[in-house]
Amino acid sequence: MKLAVAVLGLLSCLLHATAFVPSTSLCPARGSSSSSLRMSKEGITFDDLDGSNVRVGIIRTRWNGEIVGNLRSGVKEALEKCGVKPEHIFETEVPGAYELPLAARFLALSQTVDSIVCLGCLIKGETMHFEYIADAVSSGLMQVGLSTTCPTVFGVLTTLDEAQAKSRSEGENNHGVGWGMTAVEMGLLRMSALGQGKASGMGFGKAEGLSIVGDKKADDERKKIGF
Repeated sequence: MKLAVAVLGLLSCLLHATAFVPSTSLCPARGSSSSSLRMSKEGITFDDLDGSNVRVGIIRTRWNGEIVGNLRSGVKEALEKCGVKPEHIFETEVPGAYELPLAARFLALSQTVDSIVCLGCLIKGETMHFEYIADAVSSGLMQVGLSTTCPTVFGVLTTLDEAQAKSRSEGENNHGVGWGMTAVEMGLLRMSALGQGKASGMGFGKAEGLSIVGDKKADDERKKIGF
């Protein structure tokens, strides 16, 4: 009898222990390149965007400069495809990712851009530094967008190793392209929501033709881009 009770107790312990073991099919090991879990494979699509009147700010970090430089190239490629004029693009840089939120707030408060893309790259190290910075930057950039109503795109890679960062900043998987498209779309949404170039009515206006093209007075009213 005692032996039977002991066996039942052991089985109960094993069942409770295994109940909290993550399934390997849902939680791949660090560094896994399973395509089913990569955002780039989820098929985020964009409609044709007319960014000819959208002003975009790009703030990049010098930390992990090569990777961030590739992301910047992706953003610039997207902006060009959307027709954003070179004179409507403002670029500046900061030392690291932790400085991005404040720089973004400065630019947003200048009211000279319709959206901002913040670019950086954080790679997991041996300490908790990665977690603290990633959380602070993500939260900070969200607050910039909410408090200033200037869309602020979180263009910061947060990876477990350098290989992951490179695979997400090069070639067809360059995340900068999607972030650039997002900046244009959100810039158009902001312009529409704030009533720039739309007739009065309910809801948002169309995300096109939001400015009077060729109207010198209207152009002069828009501040020179940047700080």
